[in-house]
Amino acid sequence: MPAPSVQPLIALDAVVVDTETTGLDPAKARIVQIGAVALRQGRLVLEERFERLVDPGVPIPPSATAIHHIDDAAVAGAASFPQAFAAFETFRAGRLLVGHNLGFDLAILRRECGLAGQAFEPPPSLDTRLLGQICFPTLAGYTLEILAERTGVTLDPGGRHDAVGDAESAGAIFVALLPFLKEKGVRTVAEADAACRRLAHALEGFARAGWEEPKAVTAAGQGALSRIDSYPFRHRVADVMGHPPAFVPPDMPVIAAAQLMTERRISSLFVAGPEGLRADTAGIVTERDVMRAVATGGAAALEKPVDGIASRPLAHVGADDFVYRAIGRMDRLKVRHLAVCDAAGEIVGALSARDLLRTRASDALALGDAIEAADGAPAMAAAFARMPQVAQQLLAEGVPAVQVAAVVSHEIGALTARAAREAEAMMLAEGAGPPPVGYAVLVLGSVGRGESLLAADQDNAVVTEVAADPEAADRWFARFGAHMADILDAAGVALCKGGVMARNPAFRGSIADWRRRIGEWVGRTRPEDLLAVDIFFDFRAVHGDMGLAATLFDEAYAAAREAPMLAKLLAEQIGSHRPPLTLFGGFRLTDGRVDLKLGGLFPVVAAARCLALRHDIRRRSTRERIEALREQNIGAAEDLGHWLDAHAVILGAILRQQIADLAAGRPPGSRVDPAILGKAEQALLKDAVGKLAHVGETVKDLMFRA
Repeated sequence: MPAPSVQPLIALDAVVVDTETTGLDPAKARIVQIGAVALRQGRLVLEERFERLVDPGVPIPPSATAIHHIDDAAVAGAASFPQAFAAFETFRAGRLLVGHNLGFDLAILRRECGLAGQAFEPPPSLDTRLLGQICFPTLAGYTLEILAERTGVTLDPGGRHDAVGDAESAGAIFVALLPFLKEKGVRTVAEADAACRRLAHALEGFARAGWEEPKAVTAAGQGALSRIDSYPFRHRVADVMGHPPAFVPPDMPVIAAAQLMTERRISSLFVAGPEGLRADTAGIVTERDVMRAVATGGAAALEKPVDGIASRPLAHVGADDFVYRAIGRMDRLKVRHLAVCDAAGEIVGALSARDLLRTRASDALALGDAIEAADGAPAMAAAFARMPQVAQQLLAEGVPAVQVAAVVSHEIGALTARAAREAEAMMLAEGAGPPPVGYAVLVLGSVGRGESLLAADQDNAVVTEVAADPEAADRWFARFGAHMADILDAAGVALCKGGVMARNPAFRGSIADWRRRIGEWVGRTRPEDLLAVDIFFDFRAVHGDMGLAATLFDEAYAAAREAPMLAKLLAEQIGSHRPPLTLFGGFRLTDGRVDLKLGGLFPVVAAARCLALRHDIRRRSTRERIEALREQNIGAAEDLGHWLDAHAVILGAILRQQIADLAAGRPPGSRVDPAILGKAEQALLKDAVGKLAHVGETVKDLMFRA
């Protein structure tokens, strides 16, 4: 599960609670009823409910009975508060609480626990009254009735002032508030908590009334940071797979296949016919398959063709996937063997559970296939919400920020591919049919480079084959792109403010359209004409026809190589970079923070990209591009080493700040408060950004060096 603070509201698992009492004074009132219903993945589950009448041990005033219709006779023989509360806590099972005017209920629960001699630890909680004020700050009031009218929720008149009925009403209003909260930039539990705490006047009113302040992020809720085995996050599947893959023809007898496995000391074989060793057609046979065949068919089974016991469809992972994804897939599919494929779907290796024995079990490994298995945007959001905690654990284990960024980027790419498949399904459901032509979904910018951190927005594009009816094809892909953008936005990858998304015409089209665009880019004469163009050259395909994307990538780099003016204009965008340092060596701050994107990442990323285009270095990541420059003796090794070191240090500082901001409910970005760094780290960061002072001049010097 994601850390409670970064849990997306649309994927929230919680309990909506209400109490009925003997009065409205929390210093005197006693509980007569506890009611609750469950929220699962942001949806109200009315079938999962809790209700207990409670004997308050005192007479129920007629004025209270007139409201909730619970009298002394109704609670005669009912559970005591300790009994009812213990049952409720079992039902809650550690989940966050949601309620309306929840501060009153929490105060009453605290008093009842005190009277019973029990300790009371306020659970993480959100109040729909406060959430309503965040969404609609000018309403005359925030009763259930007013919020229901504003959000379009129909309340059941017969359920009012019944604990379960009021819990259902509060839950329905919570769900209805979610899109309004999203419009206010409130997507996670921590962001909701931070926004509620800014409602000072309302919280002062709670305090005057003797209510408890609802807090969704508590010290107890943060928990200790668990250990994580960093090996699966440091290594790719290609590093651990067995290769070349062993395969046999479909007509080989089972006994011959078993003998081959014994001779080669392997536990599986791929079964492939004339169509070749492809993941979409091949099968797999394992030692266990042979044993099961003999157990059911006797010795005669050994003479039958091996294709008869081969398993299909073939479970597989990509060679470039991280090892944690393979572990997650094995666990989800309950298999012990995976095929390893290249981008074109050809099997290039095999992976068995034995290959992964060195890894240590960890909750974080559940990230590995959670996105692939997610059903719908809420589940995708819940899966992706694990990323900040995983990033924090990896940093604690000493994994470099550059490597953490590669993991984050891989997951955003997987999320984009999952959104594309969901969008295709939506198009079919709407009657639009399948894709009219082959296509590929591309991720651009930091995700394409493998350098995204935790504040990524959408940068994506679509390239298609040339259609017989281009206008009809574009209408299909326009709707597809809109669906994909909406799914990603709901899952936690925000819409790109610059419009770099396939839903916009400039970022989708046939390969002929893209060739024309590239031709226009290389013919431009002003740096400002290239806004949002540079990140195109970082693209990576994550879904669809990988061959089509590879063709576009090669053609784009070939065109850039023949157009030195393009690289020159990109170099001019770097300009005379000034490090974010003052005359006396301190950080140049705005609102207490230093901008490490403009002041650090931009110049080194842009420099590496510019020189890669000029010298036809067909790599994507900043690190790979700089290392290739060094290998080709383009630039001084010492200078290029400074660029690599600076890039790593700056990424690390930004990542630490983003983790802290997300936990506190603040929007993550690239502006860093130096106070989160120790003195040694601050000195390292100052040295890093200082050594980028002359990046622009260096790029110009290296533009035409052979």
